[in-house]
Amino acid sequence: MVTTDVVIVGAGPTGLALGIDLARRGVAALVVEKAAGLFPGSRGKGIQPRTMEVFDDLGVVDAIRAAGGPYPTQLFWRDGRPAGEHRMFDPAEAGEDSPYPEPWMVPQWRTQEILAGRLAELGGRIAFGHEVTGLTRDDDGVTLSLADGTALRARYAVAADGGRSTVRRALGVPMTGESVDPYPMLVADVRITGLGRDHWHVFPPRGDGADFLALSPLAGTDDFQVSARFPEGDAVDVSADGVRALIADRSHLAAEDVTEVRWASDFRPRAALADRFRDGRVLLAGDAAHVHSPAGGQGLNTSVQDAYNLGWKLAAVVSGEAPAALLDSYEEERRPIAAGVLGLSTGVHHGQVRRGAATRQLGLGYRDSSLTRETRRAPAGVRAGDRAPDGTVAGVRLFDAFRGPHWTLLALDTPAPDLAGAPVRVVTGAAPAGYGPGLLLVRPDGYLAWAGDTAEGLAAHAAGAGLRAAP
Repeated sequence: MVTTDVVIVGAGPTGLALGIDLARRGVAALVVEKAAGLFPGSRGKGIQPRTMEVFDDLGVVDAIRAAGGPYPTQLFWRDGRPAGEHRMFDPAEAGEDSPYPEPWMVPQWRTQEILAGRLAELGGRIAFGHEVTGLTRDDDGVTLSLADGTALRARYAVAADGGRSTVRRALGVPMTGESVDPYPMLVADVRITGLGRDHWHVFPPRGDGADFLALSPLAGTDDFQVSARFPEGDAVDVSADGVRALIADRSHLAAEDVTEVRWASDFRPRAALADRFRDGRVLLAGDAAHVHSPAGGQGLNTSVQDAYNLGWKLAAVVSGEAPAALLDSYEEERRPIAAGVLGLSTGVHHGQVRRGAATRQLGLGYRDSSLTRETRRAPAGVRAGDRAPDGTVAGVRLFDAFRGPHWTLLALDTPAPDLAGAPVRVVTGAAPAGYGPGLLLVRPDGYLAWAGDTAEGLAAHAAGAGLRAAP
């Protein structure tokens, strides 16, 4: 029986991001995936600004930027002629506090290749062709049964195996939700001739709204992503001939203009949330914990940020630096975020919410978390629980200071305490834009855990938040 500290079930963006975070912290973790290889389609193609910041910290942002590009303007067609343009996202400008202002388009298969490559660089492991069929638990760990009759043993297990999660079902954790749209959908990756790649081509419905078609050029590739809606109750033909016939029927293109169908799938948009994200030594992340409509471009991003929240906590517990109770804060922090983002995604799907500041996810935070404490008498700028923005302090770029698995203490217009022996990077200088004066303790995932006018109370709070060698 293979034994390790953590088994991550699922090699999607969630599982791979978590594997990277654990590997860079020296945690023995194994990612297991029932498929023979990485997911081959484009499905989650939008990387939101906050996730770009996460990827910066995980060491893959340069590769992600090189692999993708900005979202193109939508071009609407009517009777074979262009009939107007529309910008999908409210514009945003880069600033010192947020260097990645707008969503970046990268097909999911390419994002996963980049993450898998980074995991390998760090010595992490993926075991393909390993289907988990069940699990048992005891006081010391989790045993995962595999379809081939073997088993894996780990101190902790993380279900990152998608909306139909086998692990979640084995735990008996309910998922509460609803259908977002009664119309079935198709998504596919195709090669097309005779269609420009400067626009996202939209062919509006001709009747009751059920025959919508969109063809989006996938940045960094020669492919287009097909998105199509069908009348309620219709069977969706995902064969190559079916995809070609669909495009020919709903656009001015001919079936033979579709030179290749590389991948196709059907789904029904829904929104659902697991009743809990932790069940003892098993934790749920990504689509195993929450399922979104793809319209808001939130699912993959919320999932990666689940992993980013969980990684440093699991590492602290596995290493003995923090008690197992620290893992309770994962559900405490991430489940409310997921619930709010589900509502946002559904609102975008129904045209009730624009793709703007909220969908970029820079404003999400943990002010109400038990890991957060604001003690300044008159706090200015960001507060404890907020995302720590980028900026420059005494010539040091903050995102450079934050990058890595450590904690960071910002001493802004305030004397820094003596942190001899503590695994904390200290940055001292004048408060940049967006920050006020004080001592600000930044967690490994880039959120402010504690803020004070002096160091009083810092050591106690840091220790309780998993920083054992606290000042």
